[in-house]
Amino acid sequence: MRKILFVILFFLFQWSFSQSIPSYEHFKHHSIFKKNDTINYYVYSQNEISNTTGILLFIQGSGAFPMFNVTKENKSTSVVSTIPFDLEKLPKDYAFIVVAKKCVPFVTINQDYHPSKCFYENESLNYRVWQYDNVLNDFSKKIKTPKNIVAIGHSEGSDVVAKLGTVNKKLTHIGFWSGSGNSQYNDFALMIRKEVSEKKIDEKMATMKLDSLYQKLNDIEAHPNDINQFWMGNTYKRWHEFSEPAVENLLKVNIPIFAAIGTQDQAVPIESSLIIKSEFIRKHKKNLTYRIYPDYDHGFETVPSNPDEEPKDMWMSVFDEFMNWVEKK
Repeated sequence: MRKILFVILFFLFQWSFSQSIPSYEHFKHHSIFKKNDTINYYVYSQNEISNTTGILLFIQGSGAFPMFNVTKENKSTSVVSTIPFDLEKLPKDYAFIVVAKKCVPFVTINQDYHPSKCFYENESLNYRVWQYDNVLNDFSKKIKTPKNIVAIGHSEGSDVVAKLGTVNKKLTHIGFWSGSGNSQYNDFALMIRKEVSEKKIDEKMATMKLDSLYQKLNDIEAHPNDINQFWMGNTYKRWHEFSEPAVENLLKVNIPIFAAIGTQDQAVPIESSLIIKSEFIRKHKKNLTYRIYPDYDHGFETVPSNPDEEPKDMWMSVFDEFMNWVEKK
C-alpha cells in the first residue's frame, strides 16, 4: 500500500517538472462569496474573457497542494506547478479555469505549505462538487453565449466531474480521465489480485493482504468523519467521502462523456475502469466514448519497455484528441 501512495505522489511531482511550466501571474483571480464560505477560482485566457466562446474547467486530483510553488533565490526563480497543461496550446477561444481547494493557497512563494485542519474538514466529494457547480454558474454569466462548457476531471477529480454532471445543467461535455468506475475501496482489492496475476505475491500473501485491507476499511467506515486518523496519506473522512462508485453518477449523465485510462495506470487499475463501458452497454446508453491508451500511466506518460527508452509525456496529445472530439459532439 505504501508503494501505491508513493506512485500517486510521484506522478504529482513528475507532472510538475515534465510540462511547460505556466506562470501563475497569467491567471486572473475570482471569488464567490457565500454566507459562510468563499470559493476562489483562477482563469487563464489568451483573449479577453468577453471574446471567449467556451469554458474549460479542470478538476485536479487528491491532496492539498498549491497549484504553484515558487522559489526565489538571489536572481533566480524556480516554479513548480501541478497544472499538467501547456497553456499556450489551449484553444484560444476557451477560458481555462482551475479552482483552489478549501484553505489551500493558489501559489506559495519561498514557503513550505502544510495542510490545515480547515482543509481536512472540507475534504469531501460533495464539497468539491458544490465548489465547481458554483464556479460554472458564476463564470458562465461572464460569457454571453458560451458554445461549450467542458469539464475534465482527473484521478480524484474524475469522481468530482462524474457527480458534477448530475448537478450542473450548463455542462456540455465531460472528460473522465484516469478514474475508477468502482468504489475506490475496491480498487485496492483489485491491486492485490493484480500482484498475484503478475507473480509478485502468492495466494497466501494475497489472502493476508485482503484481510488486512478489509479490516482497515471496516475501521474507516466505523469512523467516517475522523480527520485525525490517516490511511495512505488521506484522512478516514476523505476515504469515506470518496467511496461512492463513479459509474453510478456517470450513468445519470446524458451529455457526451470521454473516459480515458492508461493500461499502465499504477493508481487506478484498468480493471476498475472497464465496468464503465460494460454498464453503459447494459443500460443502452450511447453518450460514452471510451478510450484505452496502451502503455500510458496515470498521468498519460508512456512507460518505457526497456532501460534505453525514455518516457514520453502524452497528456497534451490526449487533450488534443479530446478537444477534437468535443468539436464533433
